[in-house]
Amino acid sequence: MSPSRRTARVLGVASASAAFALGFAGNALACNISEFSAEATCTGGKGAIVVTDKDRSGTEATVSVFLENNGADAKMIGEKSVKGTAEGVSVTFAEDWQPNAVYRVHVKATGGRVDEDVKPSLTVPSTACATSTPSAPATPTKPASPTPSASTAPSQSGAPAPVPSASQSSGTAPAGTVSNAPSPAVGDSNLAETGASSNTGLIAGIAAALVVVGGGAVFFGLRRRGAGQGR
Repeated sequence: MSPSRRTARVLGVASASAAFALGFAGNALACNISEFSAEATCTGGKGAIVVTDKDRSGTEATVSVFLENNGADAKMIGEKSVKGTAEGVSVTFAEDWQPNAVYRVHVKATGGRVDEDVKPSLTVPSTACATSTPSAPATPTKPASPTPSASTAPSQSGAPAPVPSASQSSGTAPAGTVSNAPSPAVGDSNLAETGASSNTGLIAGIAAALVVVGGGAVFFGLRRRGAGQGR
């Protein structure tokens, strides 16, 4: 074999090996559906669907989640973009999932490398997320009842005793104070003490007449008695 043919053959084998190695490496770094996984989680009593991408190539992919009903899509839960890493990058879809519900997770990578569902479909647990029990409100402290004062103490009948107002309490003048009312005249006070009135003159005249009549009767009586003894 001539040197030229031998050289060409060596070069051909090397090229084929390099192409095979590059192709293997490319397939190893390419986005693959097996690098995607999904799970149902609960956080604070609320459910969610979490999809994780462990694509080392970091190919951007669109993840869509659908609620299944008898093998058909009942509704779309949401759609998000993700770029995976070797450690994994997760996207979360808030979903108040019901026990044993089934969800379909579809992945579509850029460049048409992936366009299929994650297998198998996601079936959530048979127990719903537990809702947190709200804590009981604190019992309010009852304020202390105010002590009734002497002015507001209830009377024996049950009704509160009236408190005299300032005007009522000031209506009675205290003892020893000088009244502003005019004092009665001297004559009026004497009349009130003796019982005299405007009929005093009439009564005095009648009394005088009775005295005169009585004196005359006594005089005539004595005179008749003297005349009878002289006989």
